[in-house]
Amino acid sequence: MHAMVLKMLGQPLEWTELPDRSPGKGEIRVHVLACGVCRTDLHLLDGELPNPQVPIIPGHEIVGRIDMLGPGVEGLRVGERVGIPWLGHTCGVCPYCMAARENLCDRPLFTGYTRDGGFATSTIADARYAFPLGELGSDVSLAPLLCAGLIGWRSLMIAGDGKRLGLYGFGAAAHILAQVARWEGRSVLAFTRPGDIATQAFARRLGATWAGGSDEMPPEPLDTAIIFATAGDLVPLALKAVRKGGRVVCAGIHMSDIPSFPYGLLWEERQLLSVANLTRQDGLDFLRLVPDIGIVTTTTTYQLTQANQALADLRAGKFEGAAVLVP
Repeated sequence: MHAMVLKMLGQPLEWTELPDRSPGKGEIRVHVLACGVCRTDLHLLDGELPNPQVPIIPGHEIVGRIDMLGPGVEGLRVGERVGIPWLGHTCGVCPYCMAARENLCDRPLFTGYTRDGGFATSTIADARYAFPLGELGSDVSLAPLLCAGLIGWRSLMIAGDGKRLGLYGFGAAAHILAQVARWEGRSVLAFTRPGDIATQAFARRLGATWAGGSDEMPPEPLDTAIIFATAGDLVPLALKAVRKGGRVVCAGIHMSDIPSFPYGLLWEERQLLSVANLTRQDGLDFLRLVPDIGIVTTTTTYQLTQANQALADLRAGKFEGAAVLVP
């Protein structure tokens, strides 16, 4: 197998030949067909995630076909197309797992962070955390759903059923979630970097009823806001934009420090919440609805060997939607 390996934080990934690996008990080996590139991959490279394990193969939006089953695997078959998400393993016995809150597991493993991921021609996965994808849709179009789509879905569930939804940061996750929200009959308002006319136009094409800079106030107070951008200074702005009793959901795994703000922005029963990972049920619920919603992902494709360029382009905001690597 070959992989783009992070051998030192802050350094480019290196194209590396590795021995073929065999799955252990309860695991599967997957021939990678496509792997999305996520902003979390940048946080890993930049050393912004705690306790990084290097060397590591990044990538946690994996679409591939099973080519080997480990002992004890049931319900999956060789040749089946599956998706592998960020949450790659849970202990199953901690209080959170026992309470069906496995996204908060005390001893989790994360794909492309604490276990090798999909910037490779092959990967090993916990069979419990591999979602059958069926044969509808291309490998590239499905890849962003495995993180951008899933974390957006969980964020929407936590955000509640408010009709006026503000999305701060209109990248891979927001461009998927906007389509889900419109399908549910919600009004979507998109907040981008100030002056980013191109992204605002992209949001309108996906059904946003209003699009403007993150420094602007919406035409009407929001029922709820979801922050996908990693800038902590958006939190006070989003709290200011939501109505009394509204919610602000922070959807990223990493965010810069939130500046101090007057209590008046939180008062009147506004809520500030965060999203952590996802549960398998989140994945099953969301992927089951994808064909009904008719989600169309906007993607830019790179060869696996171009992973560093894809990451650089993501950092610079050079494409709409999501980047996807193909071996």
